[in-house]
Amino acid sequence: MNNYLIKVNEEDFPVKRSEVEVLDIINTADSSYHLLQDNKAYTIELAASDFQNKKLSVSVNGNIYDIEIKDEYDQKVKEMGLFTVTSQKLNSIEAPMPGLIIDIMVEAGQEITDGTPLLILSAMKMENIILAEGDGVVKSVNVEKNEAVEKGQLIIEME
Repeated sequence: MNNYLIKVNEEDFPVKRSEVEVLDIINTADSSYHLLQDNKAYTIELAASDFQNKKLSVSVNGNIYDIEIKDEYDQKVKEMGLFTVTSQKLNSIEAPMPGLIIDIMVEAGQEITDGTPLLILSAMKMENIILAEGDGVVKSVNVEKNEAVEKGQLIIEME
């Protein structure tokens, strides 16, 4: 596996950590950098950043690029399917992974629509908001706050 997967304007580039470590780049101002690569000079300006989601918008020699960076951990989590939401089968919501119920946001009798937050499941030190994948009415909530669940365990029954 590559150390990083960098998406630039919707195109993926696998990058090894060793390639990043040898870059000839210097900080010239608060959000400005100078890069020398293959005998070419590049002026880089940080236009916008969302460090929590590992997204940047940079200007390289006047051209704007949107960048998303995924490290080994991000790639492994995606590969394991941990960012997927619950699956609604036979009018039920099942745990997509083992974890701990942190919060329950719905109750029996409540009408929900596609995308409604149902609960928060903590798994692998991450809090995952489980969303409804359709419309319906909650028939019953089969778990409680601070309860451990297994993958595939019935969490919420729908009508």
